[in-house]
Amino acid sequence: MDLGVSAGDPTADLTAGDPAGDPTCDPAVGDPTCDPAAGDPTCDPAGDPTCDPTAADPTTGDPTTANPTAGDPTTGDPTSDDPTAGRDPLLFLQALQTRWPTKELQQLREEAWQGFAALDDPLTGLLDMLEGGRTGGGQGRSLQAWVACELQRWLQAQPLSLRLAPGSPQLGQLQARAAGVLAGSPLSLTELLVSIFRLQDADRSLLLDHIDRLHERGKFKEAILLSTKLKLQPELDLEKMSTPLLLQNKMNLVERYVDGFPDLQRKLLVLMDSWCQPGFDIRDVARRFPTLTAARLEKLSPKPLSRQVLWLLGRCGMDPALCSNVINQQHLGTLQYLCYKRFVEGSLSQENWADHVRDLVGQSEWLQDRLLQLLASHCGVAMTARCALDLSLPEGRLPATVANELSRLRLQERMVQAGRSLEKPSCKDRSSYYQLPIAREDICFLATWEDLARHGPELLQPGGVVGVDLEWRPLFQAARRPCASLVQLAVEGRVLLLDVPRLAQPPGGRGAQALSQLLGQLFSDLSITKLGYGMAGDLRSLGASCPTLADAEKQMRGVLDLQQVHRQMRLAGVPGPVVDAAGAPRGLSLLVQQVLGKPLDKAEQLSNWDLRPLREEQLIYAATDAYCLLEVYRVLCQDPARFHLSMNLAKSLGPRRSSRSGAQEPPGRQEAPPSPQQVPAAVDEGAAPEVSAKDFHVVCDSMLQGLARSLRCLGVDVRVLGAGEDHRRAAEFCWCVCHCWCSVSSMSDCQTGGEDYPDIGAAVPQAPGPGRGWALPLGRLLTQGPGAGAGCAQTLQRASHPLRRLQPLPGV
Repeated sequence: MDLGVSAGDPTADLTAGDPAGDPTCDPAVGDPTCDPAAGDPTCDPAGDPTCDPTAADPTTGDPTTANPTAGDPTTGDPTSDDPTAGRDPLLFLQALQTRWPTKELQQLREEAWQGFAALDDPLTGLLDMLEGGRTGGGQGRSLQAWVACELQRWLQAQPLSLRLAPGSPQLGQLQARAAGVLAGSPLSLTELLVSIFRLQDADRSLLLDHIDRLHERGKFKEAILLSTKLKLQPELDLEKMSTPLLLQNKMNLVERYVDGFPDLQRKLLVLMDSWCQPGFDIRDVARRFPTLTAARLEKLSPKPLSRQVLWLLGRCGMDPALCSNVINQQHLGTLQYLCYKRFVEGSLSQENWADHVRDLVGQSEWLQDRLLQLLASHCGVAMTARCALDLSLPEGRLPATVANELSRLRLQERMVQAGRSLEKPSCKDRSSYYQLPIAREDICFLATWEDLARHGPELLQPGGVVGVDLEWRPLFQAARRPCASLVQLAVEGRVLLLDVPRLAQPPGGRGAQALSQLLGQLFSDLSITKLGYGMAGDLRSLGASCPTLADAEKQMRGVLDLQQVHRQMRLAGVPGPVVDAAGAPRGLSLLVQQVLGKPLDKAEQLSNWDLRPLREEQLIYAATDAYCLLEVYRVLCQDPARFHLSMNLAKSLGPRRSSRSGAQEPPGRQEAPPSPQQVPAAVDEGAAPEVSAKDFHVVCDSMLQGLARSLRCLGVDVRVLGAGEDHRRAAEFCWCVCHCWCSVSSMSDCQTGGEDYPDIGAAVPQAPGPGRGWALPLGRLLTQGPGAGAGCAQTLQRASHPLRRLQPLPGV
């Protein structure tokens, strides 16, 4: 009797019946054959143990010992009265079907194995049973899958016998029949047939025909899973196979389908990018698949689809030029943001704006046209012409009025070059900003390993204090992590600027080694105080530029993050400007203003820090950002009480460990355990009343939905106004919203919708009846981790306004 399977044939899949070697009947490995969630109850371990690999013998789990004659065709008695003893496969199936409802699995399995032994050709018999029982459905299909699973195990338990050679006519005939059976089989039975009949080695045309039939029947998921298992991807049409799955938001299946096939990955990216072109309607694609009932077209709108394309582009390491539509849309969004920063907010200088826009637009005519449209909407002819001159835009693409103005500007430039006198624009008055107190020659730009060797010892003095800051080129997109372009290290009387891109290349070179060694030694030296402001983000960008410093955050010792100190000052109520005001200082600039009297000039913050050589304004800005940390630290240490800090900052230093990074102390290093209080605590001005999160009712506009989600996670009742709702309706929904940076005792500072109210009570209605409360107009709610509620409580506790006696409005 030819079983068609041999233990010596590597193509025979001998582990198919072994739960340790083949996932066919192992629901833990994700194979739907025995997954009760896959829609096939045949192998439900909870309700039907028929596919338990150890259930062949309830005592030992060995199918050959369940019955001494069960697996041996020489001892089975085909002439006995047992209904399974006949040689007709359909009678054999009918006999099993009569016993199937009883679920007496031990007896059923023994009879099945005896029946397999009695068949002339078990493989042919299985196909006869599957073809003859197609109309059974329900219980019949469940029994067929069980029979196929048991036959696979029985074949593995038999001794070696004659086997069908790959490519033999008999095996080819069986594979052709099996391919025909596949057309009407569920996915669980399909997996078994592929394994039993070695369909991965069958005639490819048979399998491709089966895939086509699955598509015609609307079995798109089954078609892509089977073609992935049989490695048929190169012979199938990518668009035909992937489009239905993309419309159903089954991107994970499509990714598995193209995994390991770079050519298919490129085709997939081009297909998805074509759906992102302006004016494309995804509904036109969906109409080609009328049987598709689970389409999720909202997931294929331009923004979410562009994000998927960018993610897949990075995962596959493909050239971004493949996705011109997505990249152009991404650049267009960045152009819109840059034009807003330059012409509406005014926070970006013309020179910095031109640097970024020049890199974005390049030679793309489409982006040049969009840029001209943006310029026309934001500024007049003169400024548009100035921008066209700065960006070297082709004159042929300019409107006539802009082209004429551009010609006049060029004539002026030639006059300047000829030495003719023109009125020079006045320089910006910077007297209102913090000024760097050191000379220009004390700012050193280090770009070689020799520079590091010469100036490094200045940073490594025991007991020293070093201000640390980093700059990187703004990405304006969240596609990847920014890479540090410059590291600023300030000591008393000097600032060292480290050119990271030049020093870090090539990886492993002398410059990269010197940079890693210097910064590693500096960061890990507990005797040197390192000052920063939001250092965690800075160090992550440093790790992206220099992989050898990827763990710099974990190695930090003796660091004081002044952002934590600033947070304590805010909670303690140190006066400061309202940050909602246009151009008001924020972050480090605000801290410098509160401590030193003047804010930082942040005009160069969004400049292109990858350009070389850096402009003089950039060098001064970078040095100032690092050196101001030293002066802020010095003043805070001299008079901490003035800033509501309870101790000298020098005493709060210790090896700060980030709970997120999980840094560990190096072995062998003897250090005192760090104090749990890493930053000076705010002065206790009296016990603030505890305020439960559920007692806060907050209104956010549509731009603060992220804040709303975070507050809801803390238990705060939050109402988000719609895009078209009047923000003055905030008073109808909440009774108290804390306005950050607003002095509660001076209610004239509060604003709603741009209107000032000298008397807050006149702007906000009172609730009728007992327990009525006040409602503050919505500004920004300051939430800085777990301490946010305490900060609000302290603010209300110190206020002399009736808000101190607020109670929740009835019915809110």
